[in-house]
Amino acid sequence: MLLAKNLISFPGLGIGEFSLDNIAFSIGENFSVYWYGIIITCGIIFAYLYAVYRGKFEGVCFDDTIDIVIWTVILGVIGARLYYVLTSLDQYIDESFMQTVTNMLNLRGGGLAIYGGIIGGILGIVISTRFKKINTIKVFDMAAPGVMIGQLLGRWGNFFNGEAFGEIVSEKSPLYFMRMGIISRNSISDFGTTEMVYVHPTFLYESLWNLTGFIIINALYKKKKFNGQVACMYLSWYGFGRMFIEGLRTDSLYIGNTGIRISQLVGLICFVVFGALLVVGLIYSKKFDGDESKLNALDKILVPSLIQNPVFFAKKAVVAEGAEQTVEPKGEDVTVDDSADSGGEISDAEEAEKEAENGEDN
Repeated sequence: MLLAKNLISFPGLGIGEFSLDNIAFSIGENFSVYWYGIIITCGIIFAYLYAVYRGKFEGVCFDDTIDIVIWTVILGVIGARLYYVLTSLDQYIDESFMQTVTNMLNLRGGGLAIYGGIIGGILGIVISTRFKKINTIKVFDMAAPGVMIGQLLGRWGNFFNGEAFGEIVSEKSPLYFMRMGIISRNSISDFGTTEMVYVHPTFLYESLWNLTGFIIINALYKKKKFNGQVACMYLSWYGFGRMFIEGLRTDSLYIGNTGIRISQLVGLICFVVFGALLVVGLIYSKKFDGDESKLNALDKILVPSLIQNPVFFAKKAVVAEGAEQTVEPKGEDVTVDDSADSGGEISDAEEAEKEAENGEDN
């Protein structure tokens, strides 16, 4: 049974049954525009606008931001598709090589993975910033909260598609009040029934998790202690939430036959690695505070990049340079004062000579 529309409800939230069409509108008889594509596009636009907004704080101009976003979006989409295809090869391999390639390139058939998008986006930022000679770590900070906007909106694309939901919710679960009733192609495939089932709305959990993270990270942005702090906060926050939410889903990608969910494992790695980098960065930013002499020999071994190439503390360096510039005018003032003093000494000598001349006249 294939359904043209999905039937949804949220009884615990007081929302009764309603139908949801995943097609926004059609052009002619053969081309349909899906809500998923519209929502993803809106997410990209809002993420870009946020990056432009933060670019003013980071000193990255509007034109450079456009170039960076072009690279990031293109490689992000490629990365998201490639990641999904490589982890689901059996869905795309066909007897014909050309048909296999066509299946892999058919984005309208669905299949994008957020972690692949992040990896591709990171590569796009690295390439574009290196080419333009812009601080890459600063741009990571600019982009990270924007990515959260794209993610929290993008999950609603899954909602319109009737996908990315979790297992049936137990009545004893503390999340039972958020249960979602659903009848869709995916629910029929997963649970083998055409009756409404009540599941974890994991798309909603992740959207709310990203919204909360965005509010917190955005509020702390201007108080960051080192470049890369915002990106570390985002990756550790998202990884921690995804690690738990992924465990509830019915459509996870697995590592072979191991039973290990790929996104859950990647989420754990992101939380541990970037959470540790965040803690280390905060500790050393406080200890370093723009003064290399405060770091001992062991510190320089542990974090040589902070000393040899202070890209993480570039903001501190700018302040230091500004301080030096404020000293230079004082030096010029001193020079001027010296000239004035010299002029004063000459003036005194002239007065002495005049007095001598007056004395001789007397």
